[in-house]
Amino acid sequence: MTSFPIDLGAYQRISLDASNPTLTDEQRNALKANIQLCRDAIVFFTATGAARGVGGHTGGPYDTVPEVVILDALFRGKPDAYVPIYFDEAGHRVGTQYLMAALAGDIPAEQLMHYREAHHDLPGHPELGLTPGVKFSSGRLGHMWPYVNGVALANPGKTAFCLGSDGAQQEGNDAEAARLAVAQHINVKLLIDDNDVTIAGHPSEYLGGFNVRKTLEGHGLKVLEGDGEDVDGLYTRICEAINTPGPVAVINKRPMCPGIEGLEGSNHGHDVISVKGAIQYLESKGLTEAVEILKGISGRKNDYTFLGASDKQGSNRNVFGEAVVEVLGTMSEEDRKNNVLVVDSDLEGSCGLTQIRKAHPEVFISGGIMERGNISAAAGFGMAEGKQGIFATFSAFLEMCISEITMARLNRSNLLCHFSHAGIDDMADNTCHFGMNNMFADNGLDDGYETRLYFPADANQMRACVKAVFHNPGLRFIFSTRSKVPILLNSEGGELFGGDYTFTPGKDEVLREGSAGYIVTYGDSVYRALDAVERLKQEGLDVGLINKATLNVVDEEMMAKIGKAPFVLVTEAFNRRTGLGSRFGTWLLERGYTPKYAHMGTHHEGSGGLWEQYEHQNIGSPGIMAKVKELVG
Repeated sequence: MTSFPIDLGAYQRISLDASNPTLTDEQRNALKANIQLCRDAIVFFTATGAARGVGGHTGGPYDTVPEVVILDALFRGKPDAYVPIYFDEAGHRVGTQYLMAALAGDIPAEQLMHYREAHHDLPGHPELGLTPGVKFSSGRLGHMWPYVNGVALANPGKTAFCLGSDGAQQEGNDAEAARLAVAQHINVKLLIDDNDVTIAGHPSEYLGGFNVRKTLEGHGLKVLEGDGEDVDGLYTRICEAINTPGPVAVINKRPMCPGIEGLEGSNHGHDVISVKGAIQYLESKGLTEAVEILKGISGRKNDYTFLGASDKQGSNRNVFGEAVVEVLGTMSEEDRKNNVLVVDSDLEGSCGLTQIRKAHPEVFISGGIMERGNISAAAGFGMAEGKQGIFATFSAFLEMCISEITMARLNRSNLLCHFSHAGIDDMADNTCHFGMNNMFADNGLDDGYETRLYFPADANQMRACVKAVFHNPGLRFIFSTRSKVPILLNSEGGELFGGDYTFTPGKDEVLREGSAGYIVTYGDSVYRALDAVERLKQEGLDVGLINKATLNVVDEEMMAKIGKAPFVLVTEAFNRRTGLGSRFGTWLLERGYTPKYAHMGTHHEGSGGLWEQYEHQNIGSPGIMAKVKELVG
């Protein structure tokens, strides 16, 4: 095994005592050396994720190193005084947790070089029980401080810390956590990295009026604000927070990625540093061995050839935005401004909304990291007949919006939602970011206001779906994956959803006929199931394939067709407990149909990596083929 090229043994395990808020020259020098060592290590091992193509978030863990090494020294100096866990609201700062685990000897330093790689237990967010040395799970902004309040209450007499950010502070959860902390005098200390950077840009520009210090002071917290790169000042403020009973926020101002050329102050530092940028940084530090290792890393590619699919691929999440732009282009500017509102939650580039902002800024709002408030604003705009609210975020965050969806339904809103990153494909962020419980969006009653869930199978169908349902009343949820998907082909080799294809909401589609039984699926499972069907046909099993792009409507005509087949298999990337398969068998039985029935879905915690997530769940083409043979046999 290649040795870790940066000597983590050089880390100086000093002890600090908060009763003395002034650093000695020796302590200061040790802290500065530790900060540099840790930052070098973080740049290197997160860049291995860039080299493999699995991404990885460099800026967050790099930025907060000064706070973390000070906490480490304080924990060592007086272990009984603290809850010795670096609880962090920003799960993407997981590099911190992995580095500290390596420094503590819980994992070998060499494991860091497999950051976010499949099956190496270093996913893109920390998961308790998966990675040795990781002491908590975190994935969604604004979810940790409320939790740490409880941890602090469970440890009276000790101080608990929570690493925060200006992004996490935009979430409503933190406002509630602040009020409880103040009211109950909870001994929790917030160390907030305030770099004025989130994915979409700078909060000071897109969220005018928001100020972390004023917000927390308004809740009643004591706030200590200063330069996060000034080690002496930072240490003094942390000591003052510890010596002050009750909740205190230490706000640390710094640019994103201080000292990294090309990234400092930029929102590009939020994600992983480029291999080129990392090499430039490491060379400037004289870390030539790290550079050579980085140059030698390449990604693992999926070389499987899918039958029934084109080599051409499309990004459905971006096609959503392109299709909306096409629809908006048919409207006058006055009609657009009066009747359409698009609300982003800091993920415009990931959900296809960037295209809308660029083409029609008059209908676009950058709403910040506030999914609940933003979806409600979009729904409220769409309350009147003829008006349309549009909202988008990651599918994993749909679970956060269930109550708001209920209120939108009860108020009979016209709301078009795009939830990207659905399912599990290309999800190195792992379990916390699996978009697998999307059926929760259909939470109304049989006679309630119309709700429709759509999951198009490729870019052609996504475009057709958006155009078909854009002007429909009611709640419409359109799902897409993080990954690109291939263009699907018919039996003659033409594009299934190309040409003059029209999407019909509520209608299932026969993609391949079959006498042995039918596979029913949707979204990015379609091309995998289509490959399985084509291969099974070659083996003499005449299996058919149904694309159920409308997930929550029973197509009675199709149900009658497949209900008489020898078997029906539902395969999907949604949660096996809550997905389509969990209800499709009931629909069959309610209608008196009794084919052999089975359903496959996501049922394991994640394994890291990208396309490997499908293999891990055994719901790719080989797994589907094996299940069909089991049913037929």
